[in-house]
Amino acid sequence: MDADWAEALDTLYAQAWKRLERGVADRHAPGRHPTLATVDAAGMPQARTVVLRAADKESATLKVYSDRNADKVDQVLARPHAAIHIWDNVAHLQLRLLCEVTVQTGQAVRGIWDQLSAHARACYGFQPFSGTAVPDGVAYEKWPDPDAFAVLKLQIREMEALHLGRKHRRARFARNDGWVGQWVVP
Repeated sequence: MDADWAEALDTLYAQAWKRLERGVADRHAPGRHPTLATVDAAGMPQARTVVLRAADKESATLKVYSDRNADKVDQVLARPHAAIHIWDNVAHLQLRLLCEVTVQTGQAVRGIWDQLSAHARACYGFQPFSGTAVPDGVAYEKWPDPDAFAVLKLQIREMEALHLGRKHRRARFARNDGWVGQWVVP
């Protein structure tokens, strides 16, 4: 259960990014389906599972796709902050990321839309819009719509990594200190 990579700040940080990058590349990796948390108009937390589409260590950014009309998009447009949570049971590693979010739509994401499969495109363009009350669980249609496609770009500001070994280790890494890291009590 103990992992050598969890014993030093630099290797723990590297392992966190390895897990994020694997989440993009491997549909079975725990990092593939993180929990995205936002805050709604009433100030209540809202959490949902998303699919991680990009992870770039150099720029400390992640990307997820969404239907433009989903509540999460309006929530981050109103309050451009979100948290990402990942639990990797195999590595005994929890990642918590605090992010600033920008929403990209239209021409800015047209190249990504053009590369999506027909199946993937069907996830963007529900009628009625996502979140609308309906009389039956399948009382909606899917109309692939490039104008309903949004990319959420998450600029990581802070990362916490918690490894649950024989001796738990928790570290906090922040953009404003160059990702040097600091051990904190679990």
